[in-house]
Amino acid sequence: MLPKLTFVLGGAASGKSAWAENLLLSSHLEPVYLATSRTFDDEIKSKINLHKSRRGPEWLNFEADLDIGSTLISLNSAQAVLIDCATMWLSNHMMDGSDISKRQSELLLSLSESPAPVVIVSNEVGHGIVPDNALARSFREAQGRLNIALAAQADLAVLVVAGLPIVLKGKLP
Repeated sequence: MLPKLTFVLGGAASGKSAWAENLLLSSHLEPVYLATSRTFDDEIKSKINLHKSRRGPEWLNFEADLDIGSTLISLNSAQAVLIDCATMWLSNHMMDGSDISKRQSELLLSLSESPAPVVIVSNEVGHGIVPDNALARSFREAQGRLNIALAAQADLAVLVVAGLPIVLKGKLP
């Protein structure tokens, strides 16, 4: 049985999304994929296509680059949703000039109100070098704060490294 909220964290290309997809499928609930990425170049388009190719026809797919909450509350308890990923969601809001603190609070509330269990994927961006520009440093700080808040609210928090899960909080189902 999936916990109400599972937080899956990892570096770029760590296997976190594939691991999260498999976790969701093992729940035997109807799998729902909530994509947050915007397609703004060929590299992102290629990554989106790779993610889509892993998912079979059993997945119900939604796109929500900014408003995750309305999709979450439209679901039911026979479903389980994978949000991939919090990093792209945050990036979209930062690029649009949103009030990040307000949007983060709204996200956390919608996660708690979802009738379906939620697995949310995010990138660990704090293990690298200090970025050389103000926007990148601001993003790194905002991502760190968001990750801390998601981990605090989560029933299960998992760090994925080289495709392998390391449980940080809770127990694997």
